[in-house]
Order: sequence, then C-alpha cells, then structure tokens
Amino acid sequence: MESQQQPDPSVSADAPTAETQPLEDRVNNRSQRPESAAFKEFMAGQWAPADTTVPEREAVAPFAAQRRRRISDRFPGERVVLPAGPLKVRSNDTDYRYRPHSAFAHLTGLGVDHEPDAVLVLEPVETGAGDDGGNHEATLYFRPLAGRDSEDFYANARYGEFWIGPRPTLADLNARLDLRTADLSELEVAITKGVGVTAIGGTGVRLVREVDLDVDALVDTARINTGVDLPDADELDGALTEALSELRLVKDEHEVARLRDAVAATVRGFEDVVAALPRAVAHRRGERVVEGAFFARARQDGNDLGYETIAAGGNNATILHWIRNNGTVRDGDLLLLDAGVEDESLYTADVTRTLPANGTYTAVQRRVYEAVREAADAAFAVARPGTRFRDVHAAAMEVLAAKLDAWGLLPVGVEVALSAEGQHHRRWMPHGTSHHLGLDVHDCAQAKRELYLDGIITEGMVFTIEPGLYFKAEDLAVPEEYRGIGVRIEDDVLITADGNENLSAALPRTADDVEAWMKDILDRA
Repeated sequence: MESQQQPDPSVSADAPTAETQPLEDRVNNRSQRPESAAFKEFMAGQWAPADTTVPEREAVAPFAAQRRRRISDRFPGERVVLPAGPLKVRSNDTDYRYRPHSAFAHLTGLGVDHEPDAVLVLEPVETGAGDDGGNHEATLYFRPLAGRDSEDFYANARYGEFWIGPRPTLADLNARLDLRTADLSELEVAITKGVGVTAIGGTGVRLVREVDLDVDALVDTARINTGVDLPDADELDGALTEALSELRLVKDEHEVARLRDAVAATVRGFEDVVAALPRAVAHRRGERVVEGAFFARARQDGNDLGYETIAAGGNNATILHWIRNNGTVRDGDLLLLDAGVEDESLYTADVTRTLPANGTYTAVQRRVYEAVREAADAAFAVARPGTRFRDVHAAAMEVLAAKLDAWGLLPVGVEVALSAEGQHHRRWMPHGTSHHLGLDVHDCAQAKRELYLDGIITEGMVFTIEPGLYFKAEDLAVPEEYRGIGVRIEDDVLITADGNENLSAALPRTADDVEAWMKDILDRA
C-alpha cells in the first residue's frame, strides 16, 4: 500500500510548482527557508543592539585623498566613475572570494573590508571648490547594512549578515575613509544626471569600463540618449584607465609600507615551503604540497595569494607560467617557486627562488643558478634614479648572453646576439627582466610606453628584477646536461634617492647562501 506523505508546514500552500517556478529562483530550493508570518516576526526581534561605535580614521585615508586629488586635477569638469565590481560566480550559486578593482581600491583605500557593487563617483564642481581644493566632490556609493528587522538580514545569501557576517554602515565608511557615502540606490541618478555633450552644457563622464557591466550599461544608455558619440566616449574612458595606471607608477609612503608587509609574509612562506620539502619529495603531487604550504601562509598572514603560485619541479620549471602544480618534486631536481602574499590592503609581493629539492645544487645546476644571479646583480647596479626602465633588462641580458657564449650555446657571437637583429640568447630567456609591482602583480600595465618601458626610473618606484634561464628537456640546441633545468631569481626593488633597496633581501640569493639557509630550516624542522 502506498504511504501518504504529510504536507510540509514550512512550505506555503501557494508555492510555485516545478512548472511555474522561474529557473533563476530554483537555486534557492535547497534552502528550505520558512515563509510563515510567525517565522518572519520571530526573526525580526530579540537581537542584541548593533555596535554603533564610530571607527577611527584609517591611516590610508589621507593618502587616498591625495590620489583622488591628482585625478581631479587631471579631469576638471568631468564626472569620473570607478566601480569596485560585482561578485563573480565560480560555479552555479557559489562566488569567488571578492576582490575590488585595483583602481577603486587605490582611490578609496578599501582593502579587504569592502563592498561588492560599490562605486566611487567624483562629481565635478567649480574649479578649486572641491575636496582638498580640487575640482570634484567624491562620494562612495554602496549597499548599507541591512537591519536585523529586514528579510535581507537572514534571507539574502550574498549580502545578508546572517550568511556573510556584518557589513559596514554608511557612517562607518565615512568615518574610516573620511569620504562621503551614499546608499547604492542613489547611484543611477548620480551617474546619469546631466550626461551629455560638454560643448552644449552637458556633463562629460569618464568610466573605468568592463569592471561592472551594469554600470557600463547605465553610462552608455545615458550617452546614447543625449547624443554622445560612443567611439569618442570609449577614447575618453581609455584615457582615464591610462591615467589611473600611471598614477601608481610612483608609490607613496603608505603603499611602500604595505609592500614591505607583503614581502615579509612572503619570506615566511618560502621558509614554510623549505620545511615542507621532504614531504613534497615523498608525495606523488609534490608540487601541490609546496603550493599548499605557501597558500596557508598567504591566508594566515595576508588576504590571499597575489597571483596563482608557480611551484615547478624539474622540467616544469622551464614552463614560465606553470600553475597546474600537479607534478612531482624529485630528489636531485630543482624547484622553481614563484609566489607572493597579498597583504590585507591588497598590495602583493612577487618573489622567486630556485631551490635544490634535496638541499644541494649539482655542479651544472649551480653553474646556471649563479649565472642568473650575476645577471640579477648587474640589473640591480643600474636600477637607480635617472636610468631608463629598459636599461635594467639590457644589463641582465649582457651577462646572460656572455654566459651562454662561454658555455658554447650561442650560434653567433655575443655582439650579434645582443643586437636587435639577433636576440639568439632570448631562446632561453624569453620574458622581460622587470615589471612594476603594487596592487596588481603586474602593476601599472595600462601606462603609456614612454612612461613605462621607455620611462625614467624615479624614486618611489617599486618593480621586480627577475632574470632566468630555461633549458627545456626537449631542447636539442643545448647539451643534455642542461636539459630540464629552469632557474629564475626574482626580487622586489624599491628605488631610493640614490639607488635601490632590495625589499626581499631577507631571502638568500647566492647558491652557497641558499644551501646554508635550507640546511638550517630543515635541521630545525
């Protein structure tokens, strides 16, 4: 006899059927949340009062204000819109850990404690009548804390405090950042009001595009409705992105401090990896053991990884962006570890060391390693104010070309190899020696060529020095003893008034020092 199922009292009698329930609502079927009036009334009461203590102003606030002022000076009379970006779906109804767009973080000072969907708007005012004597008034638009008497408190899995924890109020962020705040519901009017052709009295808008597609649509619709030529507007938007990138070429005092913290945590992560090497060598996926050891440090001491860790054993070290990390770490092989901790402020380190898995370099491994180290030393020597950024790379290439020639690997002489028509040495060193570093691991990437690659090195710049040599196992242009050896040494460099400071100097660099450092850690492990 067929049993009779009793109705579920938590389900409303007029709940939608499988045929009528919209697809977008079906992801919530697993929640089985009661919908009764009694439940909603009970959920709305008997909660302890929220903490109304006004937070102190954060140390980053005056620095962020100075950055906004520089952008205000660059674009007087125009509305500037910088979205933080929305949550991004990882799979079905689960999201990636949130991180705001770097330009938004730079101009607000918001790091980990942020709000998805937030938007910073710089509204033009009379010249000199804006914030700090600038040409704009800045307002941060975001979704404020939902009251505990609201359904969002317990029913919204993306934004409700019951699900994701407390969020700042408008007053909280105003106090912390010394920045005007407004409810996100006011954003549409703030962005679209008065948009038009500036020549006939409208307000021009510059937008950081492809960060939040909803904001893109708002701006584009307003432009279309008021006769703004979209190709011209795209050019204006591109100029804003370029300016925001160039703003970060020279780091302020607060940024340098955050980078120091990120590098210090990264050094600790490298020490953790050395301690884990015996376990990695014994494991069929030793690279994952290495990756996991570093990731634990990144989450413990920082916000996250600054980029996906490269934990490359043996021939995998010759694959420049090897991030699968599913290979072995074998006794006698090298491990190339390229990794960086992202600080709570979202500034990241970017450091590489190439380590002997058993603690001792073979003769040929040492030969290659020391050649790369000497190339890095040559690059350090020219990384000082007044030289060109491209000179750092050129100095490293001169050393590597000479080494390759001495080993009999170049098919032409050093002079020909280094010429624009040659470049034969680049077979084994195909990437650049340096890139700027900061909120992005490849920071300032949209800056103009004449300010980046052809730019003059200036006090306050932070960039990497990372030469390498990569001899693939299948490379028949080199003797067998070199095949399967990949070496990179990467440090993070702060340009000072009279030279540079190696921020990652706490990690050993010479082959002898690496071996001694590893032995000390392994003896204590």
